[in-house]
Amino acid sequence: MKLLCIDGGGIRGIFASAILQALEEEVGHPVGEFFDVVAGTSTGAIIAASVSLNKNMKEIYDSYKHYGGKIFTRQAKVGLFKSVYSDRALRHLLKNAFGEVELKDITKPLLIPAVDITHGKPFTHRSNYGHPDCDDLSIKVWDAVLSSCSAPVYFPPNKIGDQYLSIDGGLWANNPSLVGLTEAIHFFQKGMKEINILSIGTGLQSIDFTNNNDKYWGINQWLPFQLPSMKVTPKLLDLALHLSSESVTYHCQLLLKEQYLRINEDLGEEVPFDEVNYMDILSELGRNVFHKQKNDILSFIEN
Repeated sequence: MKLLCIDGGGIRGIFASAILQALEEEVGHPVGEFFDVVAGTSTGAIIAASVSLNKNMKEIYDSYKHYGGKIFTRQAKVGLFKSVYSDRALRHLLKNAFGEVELKDITKPLLIPAVDITHGKPFTHRSNYGHPDCDDLSIKVWDAVLSSCSAPVYFPPNKIGDQYLSIDGGLWANNPSLVGLTEAIHFFQKGMKEINILSIGTGLQSIDFTNNNDKYWGINQWLPFQLPSMKVTPKLLDLALHLSSESVTYHCQLLLKEQYLRINEDLGEEVPFDEVNYMDILSELGRNVFHKQKNDILSFIEN
């Protein structure tokens, strides 16, 4: 069984989409044809849902370019009294991408981690492949993806009907590989030797928490203000997402060994998940990473 798992990371998702676009151009087929299960968290959920529907990866890349600046247009400088960003442009992107398609319309196994903050628990949206925990398959795909993308403070929670509020799945599964692994074992009844995961990250940040011997450590260290714009860098959230991804990567590499292929790249600096000015750099880096690891990737999907 082959699984494709895509990390969260805001605008850095363009890095992952560029890798998959380059792969699609190389093999001449939709990426989804090569995988039995697809999982994606937050921005990775946008890509994973698109893969499950055999959408063209160039279309997804173009969506990042077109909507990125609109999604990350601030409605609040700090985000103390309302979310930093409105989800209006993000909703528009997702509705435009997925229309009226519901989870029940997708038979390829699709996993989208999110968080139910009303009941204080992690959960996973699943497509229509017979899992007993698929409680509501009438949820629109765009709504499920939006749930996974709603980063706290930066976007408002997504309301799922009158049932619960949902936020970013990256808080517990920014790298959804373990979600995919447990699904393969417990639902699909696969042995560890039968499971192969291609895991795509969104770039390794160098997040600077330099010890400058400040007497006090507070919100300005965790969420630094940039003067005079008062823009807040999402350093604490980026750190949490990074740690979530890297801990899962470590455990999957330990459990699956050579059956776990992780594609990621050191960014060499801080690239916050809302920094749209890096889109061209990230997409070029994604293509370079694909060509650098092309043989490994092609060997993975062909074997």
